[in-house]
This record gives sequence, C-alpha cells and structure tokens, in this order.
Amino acid sequence: MRQELFNLLQSNDLEAARVLLSRYPPEDIAPMLRELPMEERVRALQLLPPEAAVAVSEMLGPDAPGGQAIVPEQTSDDFRQAVKHLLGERHFDMLRRMLIDMNRVDVAHLLEDSSPEERVLLFRLLPKGAAVEVFEQMDSEEQQQLLKGFTDDKTTELISGMSPDDRTRLLDEVPAGVARRLIRLLSPAQRESTLALLGYPESSAGRVMTPDFVDLRASMTVAQSLDRIQRIAPDKETVYYAYVTDAQRHLVGAASLKDLVLARREALVGEIMEPAPKSVSTYTDQEEVARILRDYDLLAVPVVDSEDRLVGIVTYDDVLDIVQEEASEDIYRYGAVPMTERAYFRANPFVRTWRRAPWLMILIGVGYVTGTLIAAQEELLVQAAILAAFIPLLIDTGGNIGAQSSTVVIRGLATGEINHGRAAKTLGSEAFVGLLLAAILGLLTFCLGMVLSEGNVQVAIVVGVTLAAIATLAALVGGGLPFLFRLVRVDPAVASAPLVTTIMDVSGVVLYFVIANALLRL
Repeated sequence: MRQELFNLLQSNDLEAARVLLSRYPPEDIAPMLRELPMEERVRALQLLPPEAAVAVSEMLGPDAPGGQAIVPEQTSDDFRQAVKHLLGERHFDMLRRMLIDMNRVDVAHLLEDSSPEERVLLFRLLPKGAAVEVFEQMDSEEQQQLLKGFTDDKTTELISGMSPDDRTRLLDEVPAGVARRLIRLLSPAQRESTLALLGYPESSAGRVMTPDFVDLRASMTVAQSLDRIQRIAPDKETVYYAYVTDAQRHLVGAASLKDLVLARREALVGEIMEPAPKSVSTYTDQEEVARILRDYDLLAVPVVDSEDRLVGIVTYDDVLDIVQEEASEDIYRYGAVPMTERAYFRANPFVRTWRRAPWLMILIGVGYVTGTLIAAQEELLVQAAILAAFIPLLIDTGGNIGAQSSTVVIRGLATGEINHGRAAKTLGSEAFVGLLLAAILGLLTFCLGMVLSEGNVQVAIVVGVTLAAIATLAALVGGGLPFLFRLVRVDPAVASAPLVTTIMDVSGVVLYFVIANALLRL
C-alpha cells in the first residue's frame, strides 16, 4: 500500500491517492507516511480530511518531518468542523499544537467564527506570546467579548503585551468604564504612553502612531547602530527604518536598515542618513498620512510634535487599515448609509433600517414635490400628453450624469488628485464634458422624440433641448457639490448619489416644463 501511494503521488494522481487513503484509519496511515519522503508525506497529509490529518500529524510526532499539524484550508467550513470535533472530544494537546502552527491571522479568523464559549477555550490554549499576537489581529468586538471572560491578571497580560497603537485602538472602541479599568491595569510607563496617544484628536496621526521606533544619533558609528538595533528590535514596531535625533529629540534624519548594513562599519550615521526626511505632525489627518506614505513609497513616516521633536511613527500596515476604513466609510456615505461597514453588518435589522430610513423618507418627500410640479402642469399635459412619456428619461439621465460627476470628483479629492486650488479647472472641465454630453444626448433624444411623438417636431425640440440643459446642469451640480462640502468642512462623500439624484429630479422637472411652456406656446 505504501508503494502504491508513493507511485500515485509521484504521478500526481491526487484523486486516486485520496481514495486510497480514505480506505484506512489514521493509525494505519501514520506508519506508511513515516516511510515516505518529506514532500510526498506533506502532500498525503493535505489530501486527508482535517480531522484525520490532525490525528495522523499527532501520531507522527512533533519532531518528525511533516509531523506538524498540517491541515489544508484552515479557514474552510470542514476545518472549523474539525476544530469543533476536537473541542468536543477534549483533544486539547492536539488543538494547541495545531493553533501554534497556524498563522496568527488565521487563528484570529477562526476565533471570530467560533461561538463565545469555543472562543475562550481556544484562546486559552495559546501560549502567552502567540495569544497577544492573535489578540491584536482580532476585531474590537471580539476583543471585548474575550476580555469579559478573563481575570484581571489575564487581561493585564494581554493589553500589556499589545503594541501601543493597537492598545489605543482598543481603548478607543470600548465603553468608557471598561477603558478606565483597562488603563488602571497598565504599568505607569504604559499608562503614560497610552494616555498620551488618547489625548490626540480622533483620526489624527498622533492617535494612530506608535512610540515604538528605532532612534539613533548622528555621531554613532554604523557598528554601534547595528548593535543597538539588534538589542532593541524585539520591542519595536519596525526596524526597516531608523530615525536620527539630536540631544533634544529633534528629527534630523533617517537611515534605512539596508543602508546601514551596506555601509562601512566605522562610518558615522550622519554620513549615510537622509537629512530632513518627510514627516507629519501629530495633528495631521490620517488620510493625509496615508497619502504621504503612498506618494513617497515609505514603509513608515515619522510623527513630530509642534517643536519638531520625534514622538512616534505611523507604519504602512496601520495605514492599510486606515485606507480600508476610510474607503468603506466614504462608500457607505455615498450610498446615504451613515454607518461603517463593520458596524452595519454587526447591527441588528432594526438599527440598519433606522439608519437607512431617513434618506429614503426625504426622497419620498422630494418625489411628492416632483409629483406636485407635474400635477401643476395639467393643462400643458392635456394639450401635449406625449410630454409625460419623456419625464422618466429626462430625470433619470440627469441623475445618472450628476452621480457620475460627483463620483469622479469625490474620488479625486480622496486620493489627492484634485484639490481646492484646482476646483475652477475641474469644474470647467466637467462643464465642458456636460456640454459634449448635452450635444450627443440631446441629438439622440431629439430623434427619439420624433419617433415617439410621430413626427411632432416641436415636442422633439422640447425634449432634446431639455435633455441638453439637464446634462449640463447635472455635470456642474455633481462636480460642484463635493467642493462645496469640502469648503464648509463636511465630508465630500455626503454629496452622495441619492442627494445628487434628488436635486436633479426636481430641477429636471422644472427645466422640462419651463422649456415646454416657452417653446410650445410660441
């Protein structure tokens, strides 16, 4: 059987190998795999169902090559069922080995998908260092749920081991009473640094930075610098960049680890550092920090206070989280849903309904206004009933063009491609685009008007001219509203598709009947 399995694996006939393995229990499979070469052993383990793979790995032993808990698809439903089975059978040693071998992010996802009782049990199986790393990867809600079931000693162990920026993020999201309790559990030094970060405005660089960075002096040699980095690296967020400060902690330069490794060991840091590196203030908005990291291709950006003293760094991984949160928030606002992605899907249906209902009720009110305007033109519609057939086409086109313009402008403002200094140029460009669309769509609508009105030129002209006017106005409204909101310090994403569509519904109907009254009564 061992030779047959080896031949199937060598010929890459994995389905036949899977069928062969399924005929035998784990206690028969383990001796066979022990005699296989390492590569074939791992491949055979990956063909087994999760429960069998774990059992065979346990039998192979931790010191045997391939004897680690190799389980495929560690986030699959089958794997989660295997974990539930092992918990039910109280195979805690096997589970501990499996969790230790897994990537910390995968463990965090596994815990988040488990029930509260299973989550606590699994988390307690992790050794201290791994537990802190997994805890940092979890969402704040799961973190809070875990903390509720822990003693003060276990809680202190966790939050003391967290990096300062992750600890601050957790304290930001827990209730005030819980935050005060957690802060009291910190050491005096940790409490001081945490309170300092919490003292900065929300969404600022100071709030998301970490004070755990590598700092050097310009007078140090490269050899001294590398020795220092090696000594303090375990407690630092990143070692890829070291920041050079003077005696007053003013930022004077930066040196990459690559430059330090390649330089002569007797060279001075001041000779190889990059002077006056790009930095941000503690009060810089986190979106601006993300833009700087992107534009300057930095792994981390130093954060300085009002006196240009280095107080922390913001790393690229933190910025990725910020960018995702900000993008999700903008998308939700653009859809007139004033919630974050995580908050929305975790909220109950009643909360979701309440958050979405206000805009929809406003739209109903605007629809009523639009209906009133149409009803007021009863006399005109009696004389030319065909005009009513074009109302949906006109107001829908206006809403679509306005939504397109607002989308590109909002995105441009978010990425920094455009700003207030280019507002006039951007609006002029959007207006020109609106005119081109007006010419194209106006001509197309004139032709459609001729067809639907059975050759009534006057009606076709009214529809064509109205569509041209609406297209131009929609481009200006959609492109201008984001700048207006930014000017009054409101998130441009508020200039959402529902808002633009609402404005164009009313203005489109008004334009339509003004033009119709003017042209049909000539």
